[in-house]
Amino acid sequence: MQLNLTQKILENHLVKGDLKAGEPIALTIDQTLTQDATGTLAALEFEALGLEKVRTQVSASYVDHNILQADHKNPDDHRFLQSFAARFGLWFSPPGNGICHQLHMLNFGKPGCTLLGSDSHTVHAGGLAMLAMGAGGLDVAAAMAGEAFHLTCPKVMGIRLTGQLPPWIGAKDIILELLRRLTVKGGVGWILEYFGPGVEELNLPQRCAICNMGAELGATGSIFPSDQTTKNFLTNQKREADFASMAADPESKYDQVVELNLSELEPLVACPSSPDNVKTARELAGVPLDQIIIGSCAHSGYGSLMKAANNLKGRKVDESTRLHVNPGSRQALAQISMNGGLVDLLEAGARIHQSGCLGCIGIGQAPATKTNSLRTFPRNFPGRSGTINDQVYLAGPEVATASALFGRIADPREIGFDPVIPDPPDLHPDALIPPPEDGANIKIRRGPNIAPFPELKPLPEELECKVVLKLEDNITTDDIMPAGSSILPLRSNIPAISQFVFHNKDKDFAKRAQNYGTCVVVGGENYGQGSSREHAALGPRYLGVRIKLALSFARIHRANLINFGIVPLTFKNPLDYQNLSQDETVVFTGLVGAILNGEESITARVGEQSMTFVLEASPREREILAAGGLLNFIKGNISD
Repeated sequence: MQLNLTQKILENHLVKGDLKAGEPIALTIDQTLTQDATGTLAALEFEALGLEKVRTQVSASYVDHNILQADHKNPDDHRFLQSFAARFGLWFSPPGNGICHQLHMLNFGKPGCTLLGSDSHTVHAGGLAMLAMGAGGLDVAAAMAGEAFHLTCPKVMGIRLTGQLPPWIGAKDIILELLRRLTVKGGVGWILEYFGPGVEELNLPQRCAICNMGAELGATGSIFPSDQTTKNFLTNQKREADFASMAADPESKYDQVVELNLSELEPLVACPSSPDNVKTARELAGVPLDQIIIGSCAHSGYGSLMKAANNLKGRKVDESTRLHVNPGSRQALAQISMNGGLVDLLEAGARIHQSGCLGCIGIGQAPATKTNSLRTFPRNFPGRSGTINDQVYLAGPEVATASALFGRIADPREIGFDPVIPDPPDLHPDALIPPPEDGANIKIRRGPNIAPFPELKPLPEELECKVVLKLEDNITTDDIMPAGSSILPLRSNIPAISQFVFHNKDKDFAKRAQNYGTCVVVGGENYGQGSSREHAALGPRYLGVRIKLALSFARIHRANLINFGIVPLTFKNPLDYQNLSQDETVVFTGLVGAILNGEESITARVGEQSMTFVLEASPREREILAAGGLLNFIKGNISD
């Protein structure tokens, strides 16, 4: 049987279910990654399982999000994560070493393996022919314990690349073109597999950058074949032994094929405030910019930074704007320094920051009020930058550097000749700390900000709850649980961080939810898109939210809701969404019985009327909901 690449990896890791789109399956996980914004909670969850050591081939704990140390909270958590990694057998990357996805690509990515990460941009590693997926920290903790990862079998969308990359066109333009065509909901339920003659046009970091923003399409994952380009990259990283040639069989089929001719692309920009609000740089030429940032997990490697340095060499950033550069790793910073790029950036007027996520997650670099910011980041959701009513544009390093020279959005073709980037020098500095042979006697160091994991009670048979908040379409996890320098340090303290649930939407939400006791949140289409942060599920659960009603849910957030015992129901009749108002009381009877009996239709009483909702859940997910969450479900039942 002729198989595409996705099917081959799925088949090699399948432990339960049939590979039929829409059916529940379970996969073995070879590698995991966590980062500090989600990793502290994942570590607490893993501890609660009572194991002596992780059971994966590779697990790594990265500190890259909340690296500013304004008080004791962050450094305390960093010490906790380092001691946890040593105790349980994980690699550890300290603050300033780099961004998790860049570092995992450089050090651990391996063709044909599965990778599960507590960050939605874990899909970055698909450029290395990995089946890489984002998930909530609890799913990752279970995978570290050797448990299979359960998901709905995705369909496979083939993206056939043809043609050649024109000058000044890069990875960001390719993925923005797909976002323009497919929208932020277009990848839900799909894995995107890239194939065709145009694949050879792309180097390994470009492939990873394209996979990275598959998360913005809502895709389960994205993947490229493993070929000579992959082998060259791994050889340069001193990891040639990890190489394996992998590609789709010649006559394999896809559920859908999208044709994309690279030769027809031009520089693109995503406008405020969604990654699929895409226009050409030519259309937007002249939009003034107060701030430009080159960085993020997608565009902070050697190629992106050296491209910017070459474009700026001998020139000056326009005095009306400020250019920030966030390296993605120590290696990238050392390599551009060796090739003279760091001096070129400094002489041009760029401001160089430490290696980390920084402004992409709202940790510093917030734009000024009523100004435009252009960033090479993957997301521009409202307020994510740290500034309310921000105007954030997204583009590749080509558009970013051209715009820095002019102080406005500019088509990079205005600059002239597209300079060739020299090969990276043979430098590989990092601060990765390997796990010890035996960490059994290592004491875990806990700061005062780390609170015990809250007890989550089973779902009751009868549930009477008030609608605490009603929301529109495309609510993001940033809307539910904001990030930023004042909130993220509380990530290991659920009672404290829960006070910020929906803070940017309704500052009284937490107080009102706790007063109600048991409540329900109502949302529109694509509820919970964006980041994988499980705090967006655990925070509401801690405040008393037991039901979420929506027209549709984003994949990772839906999984997180189930993991923490919140029942995700969709409206059977969309008109009921219009008719349901805030502060109304919704009464469910026989709820647990209906869930465990496999009923898809769940009926509730709203005043004198009844409304019917749909629960699409596997038998395993139904047991998790009844138990009150995944931790209750698997605790004491870890397989030998």
